Amino acid sequence: MFGRNFPFFNSIGGFYPRENLDSKRPSGTGYTSKVRVRDKYHIVGFISSGTYGRVYKAIGKDGRKGEYAIKKFKPDKEGEIIQYTGLSQSAIREMALCSELDHPNVVQLAEIILEDKCIFMVFEYTEHDLLQIIHHHTQPQRHAIPAPMIKSILFQLLNGLLYLHTNWVLHRDLKPANILVTSSGAVRIGDLGLARLFYKPLNSLYSGDKVVVTIWYRAPELLMGSRHYTPAVDLWAVGCIFAELLSLRPIFKGEEAKMDSKKTVPFQRNQMMKIIDIMGLPRKETWPGLVSMPEFSQLQSLAMSRGYLNRQCNLEGWYQSCLKNNGYSQASTAGTPGAEGFDLLSRLLEYDPTKRISAREALEHPYFTTGTPVTANCFAGYEGKYPHRRVTQDDNDIRSGSLPGTKRSGLPDDSLMGRAAKRLKE
Repeated sequence: MFGRNFPFFNSIGGFYPRENLDSKRPSGTGYTSKVRVRDKYHIVGFISSGTYGRVYKAIGKDGRKGEYAIKKFKPDKEGEIIQYTGLSQSAIREMALCSELDHPNVVQLAEIILEDKCIFMVFEYTEHDLLQIIHHHTQPQRHAIPAPMIKSILFQLLNGLLYLHTNWVLHRDLKPANILVTSSGAVRIGDLGLARLFYKPLNSLYSGDKVVVTIWYRAPELLMGSRHYTPAVDLWAVGCIFAELLSLRPIFKGEEAKMDSKKTVPFQRNQMMKIIDIMGLPRKETWPGLVSMPEFSQLQSLAMSRGYLNRQCNLEGWYQSCLKNNGYSQASTAGTPGAEGFDLLSRLLEYDPTKRISAREALEHPYFTTGTPVTANCFAGYEGKYPHRRVTQDDNDIRSGSLPGTKRSGLPDDSLMGRAAKRLKE
């Protein structure tokens, strides 16, 4: 199903060389049992935690050169390994997909290890992610992200997304934290825990599944209650990421409404307001499918109560203000995303998912085919330095599960890290 030699799409001509990851990845990536993680990898420290479990930085042993990120999944009932009930659907999906996917702009899985009823996914290590890069540029005395860097990041992101969509995979959770960047400037789409296969004709992917896509990057059709996910939901998220790279803040920063006691999914009123403030009120004349959306009556009520009935799109005003405030040249030069950048952004943030630009169409857009050539290394020409990803070796921090800059899951101390931290102190 998934091609091993999928071409690295380049609308400008030629192909970008992919980094040599074959030395890290065993032939036929699969599950390895009767192998202990510590026998193959030296644990450097703890990176982050979340609802899925924990992530550690490691260095390969016995000829396995390079750095790795090891993702340890927690069982369904944390702390009850004896009564182990299995892995979540999210973990199973991620393992199944990552074992097959192979593309220079999708994170590379080295192997999966089963040890003492715990699952470890071993990935290539990436030093940065877009959230970290954006945060770096928001600090005092720092400037906006260079326009050529944004162009390279966006091109590589769309290139990886084209590969996923061509192979019938929806990511469903694209956001800056899930877009990884290597120290050599290669962009990788990461965290496929919410990814799903899709088909034509489309089947409903709802089926009681929780609503996906982090609220700030959630497409309007999902906010309107659509239960049929299409590749267009990922393209809306790319548009939000593009805008955030330009402005250094989320373009639609709404507050998520939580489920009530009856587990009914609420209308995300505040998030829809943030979108309407910039994009204007969606209308049935330009989005015919709008009237059939489950939350259409809620949208009408919102428009009446907030005075949105005559609200028009102001994305161009937002874009020009963003260029001015962040020091981008107003003229069409190498130092600005220009008019082509706005056109691409507006096509990514199209309300109607059937009209929204596809990954393939986006890669052929004049934003990429004119002006400064796209580079395979997004850091090319940039003289600044980004900080390394934080890795901690402190036992107390690990036990607390409350590290600054990480997801706070409250997970207990981990046996893998506990032994590693002890060795590091010795």
